[in-house]
Amino acid sequence: MTTAKSGAALQPIPRVGLTWLLVAQLLVVLPHLGHLPLWIVGLWLGCAAWRIQIFRMRAPYPNGWIKAGLMLGTGFGVYLSRGGLIGLEAGVVLLIAAFILKLVEMRSRRDALVVIFLGFFALATAGLFEDGILAALYYLLPLTALLAALIGLQQTSLAADPWATLRLAGSLLLQAAPLMLLLFLFFPRIEPLWSLPGPRERGVTGLSESMTPGDIAELGQSGALAFRASFEGPLPERSRLYWRALTLEHFDGRRWSQVPEAAQVEPPLWEKHGEPLAYSIVMQPSNQPWLYGLDVAEGGPDDARLMADFRLQQRRPVTRPQLYRLTSWPDALREPEGSVPALQRALQLPERGNPQSRAWAAELRRRHPEPEALVQALLGHFGREAFHYTLKPPRLGRDSVDEFLFATRRGFCEHFSSAMTFVLRAAGIPARVVTGYQGGEFNPAGNYLLVHQFDAHAWVEYWQPPRGWTTVDPTFQVAPERIERGLQQALGEEQGFLEEAPLSLARYRGIDWLNRLRLSWDNLNYGWQRWVLGYQGEQQMQVLRSWFGRADLRLLGLTALAAVAATLLLVALWLFKPWRREGDAQQRLFRRFEKLLARHGLHRAPGEGPRAFAERAVQRLPVQAGAIRAFVELFEAQRYGGRQGTPGELARALRQLRRALPWRSGEE
Repeated sequence: MTTAKSGAALQPIPRVGLTWLLVAQLLVVLPHLGHLPLWIVGLWLGCAAWRIQIFRMRAPYPNGWIKAGLMLGTGFGVYLSRGGLIGLEAGVVLLIAAFILKLVEMRSRRDALVVIFLGFFALATAGLFEDGILAALYYLLPLTALLAALIGLQQTSLAADPWATLRLAGSLLLQAAPLMLLLFLFFPRIEPLWSLPGPRERGVTGLSESMTPGDIAELGQSGALAFRASFEGPLPERSRLYWRALTLEHFDGRRWSQVPEAAQVEPPLWEKHGEPLAYSIVMQPSNQPWLYGLDVAEGGPDDARLMADFRLQQRRPVTRPQLYRLTSWPDALREPEGSVPALQRALQLPERGNPQSRAWAAELRRRHPEPEALVQALLGHFGREAFHYTLKPPRLGRDSVDEFLFATRRGFCEHFSSAMTFVLRAAGIPARVVTGYQGGEFNPAGNYLLVHQFDAHAWVEYWQPPRGWTTVDPTFQVAPERIERGLQQALGEEQGFLEEAPLSLARYRGIDWLNRLRLSWDNLNYGWQRWVLGYQGEQQMQVLRSWFGRADLRLLGLTALAAVAATLLLVALWLFKPWRREGDAQQRLFRRFEKLLARHGLHRAPGEGPRAFAERAVQRLPVQAGAIRAFVELFEAQRYGGRQGTPGELARALRQLRRALPWRSGEE
């Protein structure tokens, strides 16, 4: 038996198997094109053409020297294009290259099976780079093609018909769908022993770890999605939607940045006040470890923690859409006692620079000795004077705060927050810059908020006892429409909103039908990310608790095993049909043929073959010899000869025989 199996594995590759293998390779490589070097396309075209010529017996198989050269050349190409052979991007390129090169080397069915299995792995890696709903639907095409290639390798009656092979592959995929659904619902989500790094080449835009004048204004030109947020209760007022990402405490004269993480080890002290807000967020990839949330946030992923500056951060960067749940207390009392290191950091300024701002801060402190009065005076100054909110602020020099406050007076949110924080520190009031997002677009189709990159914002926190850290927004004094209605309304007639992103549908929100279409499509994607990609860990447990009352790993495992066993049992019953005494359609029609002749005294003997039985019937019924032989020959051709046909054709031959017989008493 082992020899027979080995011989079968070494058989030549059928035409239909090779055809679908080439199609599958093309479909598998296509979604990788965005992160593959261009020479991979040339490699696949060359190997595919070579493989076709080998099949047509117009080209030889590559010898050992050629294979070694291709392997070394591919490795060298990966090294040059990816800067090494280690890492996710380099590993995927190597896998795709092996998937392609194996095409010209394969000689037998066993080799073709290796190529197909490589194809399944290569298709799985595509999900690391793109896992949206459209991508998931597309992945069904190469998956079906790989199954068709696998079926085409077998020497069956389908081997000569590619479309019949494709139909069978689609049928098998549909039959597997219930089992896949059950495994998705019930299979326990166990934390992996290791994790793959996220793709560095995935294009992301968003806040950075530092801020200089003009940085957030650049984000105002981007319509990319930052995250979506769903609240369990009523939607808060827009003026309360300050989504914290980072706290910037260090200032070098021009750039605001975070302090080293080592200084953020101790958790902050805060007191819960007011009503909490419960909500969930689906965050888009940022390649950064920080998370978004309203102050003060609790919850999130298992490895998330609240840092000393009240930002929420996890250990690993967010490299794919991530769902997490938070509870926030917007009215919480934050560090009423004050941490000495934190207050020292919140007073730090360079020794030199911005002399006008320092002098003005001293004058404000002399006129307003109470910190609260000074803060209100500073906010009133922004509201009274001719400051202008714009996406196109002028470039600032070395003394950027002086130039903004006393010369240009044109800026975006980071200009106002940076200037106010500097003046407060110069006046002896601890203050810091907070960056994140403000507001969001309400989607009535799904009752959630869309927060885009153009919603990026910067504001100010200052500290005074016993209130602790207090949030103020100088931008509101200059452009209240930005906080109450959004960036597009705040800019008014200024031609700057998403002008560098003409294809962004968010730019055309004024076109009613297009906006409804955009929001409906986004709602569909949100459901995909929340209930499919986000169906992990706690989400799975919550769903199962709502069904079964309780859920743990043991119950989950037993439920998964029971569901899989029940599904396999149903499939087995459907395939074998033990409740039916007759066989398949051909066999059932032959039994009717036997019953028909039995009414004329002809009974098939045990072990008698169809042809021998037919010849004996011809001797008894010579007038009907043609109809008898026609039915049996057609039955043998379909049953044993591999002829393509349908049960309907065999049934017509049986009806013709019934009409030819002299006695037509119905047998059923």
